[in-house]
Amino acid sequence: QVQLVESGGGLVQAGGSLRLTCAASGRTFSTYGMGWFRQAPGKEREFVAAIGGNAGTTNYADSVKGRFAISRDNAKNTVYLQMNSLKPEDTAVYYCAGFIWLGFVITRRNQYAYWGQGTQVTVSS
Repeated sequence: QVQLVESGGGLVQAGGSLRLTCAASGRTFSTYGMGWFRQAPGKEREFVAAIGGNAGTTNYADSVKGRFAISRDNAKNTVYLQMNSLKPEDTAVYYCAGFIWLGFVITRRNQYAYWGQGTQVTVSS
């Protein structure tokens, strides 16, 4: 069982930056791939970024490529999402999620086994 806790959300102006942090419990963090999803009001939860258990593989949604960067520190059981050049359309609740790492990154929401409670990101214009 893995428990995930996100932090780092907040209010930022368009063009600004935020770094989200997800702290995971457990001693086998490197055996999990990790991802970030987001859900805006009235919309479905969508994939943002994911990273493999060994941090060597990443995947991004087209809407955030070149602006967001996912990383992890397995020694600290932590995954990060650095968000730069934020836009109002990035406003959403951001969720950290985990999947069993089998050598490839997963982007489908229903294949993630563990979820955090979410953190709000609001980008003002």
